[in-house]
Amino acid sequence: MDKKILSAAGFFGMTGILLGAFGAHGLKAVLSVEALATFETGVKYQMYHALFLLFVGLHSPLTSTLRTLLFRLIVLGIILFSGSIYLLATKSLTGLELKILGPITPVGGLCFAVAWGVLMFSFLKKKA
Repeated sequence: MDKKILSAAGFFGMTGILLGAFGAHGLKAVLSVEALATFETGVKYQMYHALFLLFVGLHSPLTSTLRTLLFRLIVLGIILFSGSIYLLATKSLTGLELKILGPITPVGGLCFAVAWGVLMFSFLKKKA
């Protein structure tokens, strides 16, 4: 599982950098300031959680079950949270009506929060 987690960390880190550059250079002239800030929020959270995946993949005291749970929560969070933000921020360019994504973004955020909570409780459970 470590290879899968670390590969996902690399993928989300790489695409976060590419999307950040695209937002800063390619979208700057075509999006409003608010939409660009929204897009950048998606990039930030994707990068934070790419680093979280890197930690999960490299932190050997985590059990295999815990790693799998964290991996799933983080990947789902990136897809739902950052993915929906990217689509919502660029809807003026795509012309897509994406009202359904409004409720999806917080579900992704909840996945992130649950992943961090699971990690915290796993550390609190450990005997010193």
